[in-house]
Amino acid sequence: MNQTTIMEPGVNPDLSPAETFRKRESKWRVYMRRLVKSPTGLAGFLIIIAVLFLGICGSWVAPYDPNQAEFSKKLLPPMTDGHVLGTDQLGRDILSRLIHGTSVSLIIGSCTVLSAGLIGTTLGVIAGYFRGWTDIIIMRIVDVKLSFPFILLVLVINAVIGAGLQNIIISLVFAGWIVYARVVRSEVLALREKEFILSCIATEVPRWEIILRHIVPNLFTPIIVLSSLQIATYIIAEASISFLGFGVQPPQPAWGNMLSEGKDYIFSAWWLITFPGIAIVVTALGVNLFGDWLRDVLDPELKGD
Repeated sequence: MNQTTIMEPGVNPDLSPAETFRKRESKWRVYMRRLVKSPTGLAGFLIIIAVLFLGICGSWVAPYDPNQAEFSKKLLPPMTDGHVLGTDQLGRDILSRLIHGTSVSLIIGSCTVLSAGLIGTTLGVIAGYFRGWTDIIIMRIVDVKLSFPFILLVLVINAVIGAGLQNIIISLVFAGWIVYARVVRSEVLALREKEFILSCIATEVPRWEIILRHIVPNLFTPIIVLSSLQIATYIIAEASISFLGFGVQPPQPAWGNMLSEGKDYIFSAWWLITFPGIAIVVTALGVNLFGDWLRDVLDPELKGD
């Protein structure tokens, strides 16, 4: 028996591979033009590029060793003796520690988003497509976890498994996948009622093929938008946990533990907490601005001409 070929919406089977490539390339040009025309989106994009550059090339950009202590130069104010942002209580260069702390935030943000996104998306697809008892069990687990404040749940997990970079990623993933599961489940429930999915079911297309070929590709847009916004949440959460002593441990530089170390000198050396605080705020703001622009561009219901 011949099986009817079901095409996804927006896919033109008459286009050649070259024409399809040119169509996708033109879409990227449209996105770039819209980005340039959006002051907030462009500002967020430039901030993200700067953070990525500092995180990847920090070892070459930083003027000093971030852990090199010079007690003769401790608590120097900004623009003193070659230290642009001053030094801390051990004589370590603040600018160098900020730059190296950028890589910690990038590692935590990217690893957490990838891991939490993969787990949450998988469970959300399973719950939304199969429904029934599978959906009930997964969603009740989500409801139980939502009854705990996010940062409190992360702190409890870190208190149990210990501090450190790897453990803070594990705790953030454990507490963060539920957001993806809820969003993806709602999207799958809507997609499952679409005509092209119902046609696949009617023609007895295997379930795994429906999920992988027709449902998952249509989830890319909400997942990308959600991930762009969640990165800022995870960066702020890491800084909060490190500030409380359960995250990245000294002497490894991280924005959160820099704030924690500088709080005792808040009145005598304001720069110890000011510059790490600015770094956290600017990074989170840039990611949120770019995430909002992505949502406006990729969400069909919000698109404008």
